Amino acid sequence: MFDFLNKFVSNKYLYYVKFKNILVTGYAIAGKPEFALELFGKIRNKGLDLDFWSYHVLLNALVEQGRFDSANMIAKQIALRGFENEVTLSIKMKSLCKQNLLAEAEEYLHGLVSSGVVFNEYSVCVVVEALCRKDKFEVAEKLLKEIRESGLVQLDFTCGVWVGNLVRAGRLDGALEFLNSMKSLGRLVPDVFQYNMLVSRLLRENRLMEVFDVLMEMKENEIVPDRVTMNYALCFFCKAGMVEVALELFNSRQEFGLSPNGMVYNFLINSLCGDGSIDEAYNLLKNAIDQGFFPGGKTFYILAATLCREGKLEKMTELLIFALDRKFAPSDSTYDIFISALCRAGRVEDGYLIYGNLNRINKVATKAAYRSLICGFIKCNKADVAATLLIEMQEKGHKPSKALFRTIIRSFADVKNPEKQFLQLLEMELSRQASNPMNYDIFIDGAGHAKLPEMAKEVYEMIQRSGLEPSSGENSAMLLSYLKSERISDALDFFSDLHQKGKVGKKLYEVMIIGFCKLGKIDMALGFLEHMKTDGWVPSTECYEILIKQLCLSRKYDMAVHVITGMEKVGRHVTSFLGNTLLMHALKTQDLYEAWIRSIDLQNETSKISLLGRLIGAFSFSGNIGASEDIENLEEVIQLCFKPDIITYNILLKQLIKRDIDHACEFFDKICRKGYEPDQWTYKVLVYGLYRSGRIDKAKRKLEEMYWRGLDIVSIQGLTNGLIKS
Repeated sequence: MFDFLNKFVSNKYLYYVKFKNILVTGYAIAGKPEFALELFGKIRNKGLDLDFWSYHVLLNALVEQGRFDSANMIAKQIALRGFENEVTLSIKMKSLCKQNLLAEAEEYLHGLVSSGVVFNEYSVCVVVEALCRKDKFEVAEKLLKEIRESGLVQLDFTCGVWVGNLVRAGRLDGALEFLNSMKSLGRLVPDVFQYNMLVSRLLRENRLMEVFDVLMEMKENEIVPDRVTMNYALCFFCKAGMVEVALELFNSRQEFGLSPNGMVYNFLINSLCGDGSIDEAYNLLKNAIDQGFFPGGKTFYILAATLCREGKLEKMTELLIFALDRKFAPSDSTYDIFISALCRAGRVEDGYLIYGNLNRINKVATKAAYRSLICGFIKCNKADVAATLLIEMQEKGHKPSKALFRTIIRSFADVKNPEKQFLQLLEMELSRQASNPMNYDIFIDGAGHAKLPEMAKEVYEMIQRSGLEPSSGENSAMLLSYLKSERISDALDFFSDLHQKGKVGKKLYEVMIIGFCKLGKIDMALGFLEHMKTDGWVPSTECYEILIKQLCLSRKYDMAVHVITGMEKVGRHVTSFLGNTLLMHALKTQDLYEAWIRSIDLQNETSKISLLGRLIGAFSFSGNIGASEDIENLEEVIQLCFKPDIITYNILLKQLIKRDIDHACEFFDKICRKGYEPDQWTYKVLVYGLYRSGRIDKAKRKLEEMYWRGLDIVSIQGLTNGLIKS
């Protein structure tokens, strides 16, 4: 009986002590070390004590809460009871670091190393972390190296923390160098978290080759990067144009454990299209769909556009079926490019089938799609179908351009009985616009361009029969139809009739002047110019430009100068087009300058006409032009006479390149700096000049630049072949 009571009392005492230890530990873990300390005092007053675990939990809680005096007291109690070990040392190290006593912490750690006292990796890790936070990377590196070489502690986790801190601080070179040094020792340091952080930071700084190296190293060590990091890496490689690298990583996705998202598929497909790897892009799309991803609208359009451009129309058909089966609605632009591609390939009937499918699903074809189909049927000599499509196009809400009407009406000239086709289209248009006023001038204009003046006259008379007065636009279109058909007497009679009725205005005069210029009837054009001014109308700048150009082409330079002076008197100024025309003729012959001298007093320096004459004189004796200062002086004079454009600068470049290729190259750069866009002629002049001067490499570079700007290099095919062989 007494044995039982003694045992009961003993067990009860043990349970009591254990319960108190648990309470102290609980308060400490809960972040309430003040309650834990109060309970600790009560326990000690009763002659009881804490166990090893509770002492250390309480010590750690006090350090975490910054109660360092109490922590020191508990640490002494731990030492007195012989509980001190590597855990105690780690908490002490944390206490020093939290108090920002980094020198003491470092010294304390050195003392442990030199004395051979056992301590754990956490003691090193906490000091290294604290030093890095204070930007003392050199001290931390030295400490880490010393402890690592001592061999007392395995530092794999600490080294990973070190790499992470280097990456966070932007010391990527240091992180990569450290990784390489550990790799040479045959040891793997960072975990997946540090690797992912390193990859992300390298991506942010666009260091893509290093990203690839790190990913390959992870692959070798069977460390799987997280999905987000890997997907971003693939997208970055695509954006940087490193498509092959991105594709290699994508093809290794199972080894990496990669599960690509929709963004990755979009980037890869877009990049492969841009790289010309259209078959791979198409196969990748299939793979994406198998994985449950369907590309975005923009990606689908890019792939479709590439397939159409490459003429892979069967695959484009498959792609369209693929999309429709999955309830994906391609954009209007996608249908446009597909219909256009089919029409270009001579498969206009297939394009018409696509158009029919659009109608069946109540989707309206775009204006561009209608235009492609209309032009396609015209090429196939099916003008009747083209005309029907024109009407359908308008019924769907699209307004055809005047040029499209012209194209269709012009196509009637190539079929049997064009008058019948023309009248059928007119009837369909009249029935469609029964409630609206008919725009007859489109048909008169179209008949004129098709050189069907009788049809134009029929429409014109139809207007009069309906009791309407023909508009100025319809009068102009009728007059133009006579001129285009070279029925000069009819044009003169029609103009005279309108003039008698007082219906001739500025526009009709200009139609006559420009029309006679295009027919080469310069004298008649000049006559109408004088009549126009007599009637009080000021001819347009375009009218003067065409007339003066034609006079120069006919070598009637005296008359050209006379017209220019007359133009200035009525307030019309020399335009870029007109100025360039005069400069180019001055380069070909001195006759223009001699005509100028006969007509104008060049001594009157205040006159713009006089300055223009001096400029023409300089170009007429172009053997004196060549030095860069000459070109600069000419440029200043040109700016006083008219506003220069890229054609003006091309003329100057051609003169300069004959004598000084270095200054010509500088002048080319100057043109670009001024904001002018070099055109095909600019590049052609420069590339030829470089080639003749033996600057083959620079000529090749300019040729490549020309190509990437989208300019046609076929015009210099002979030179292109020569450069390629060089």
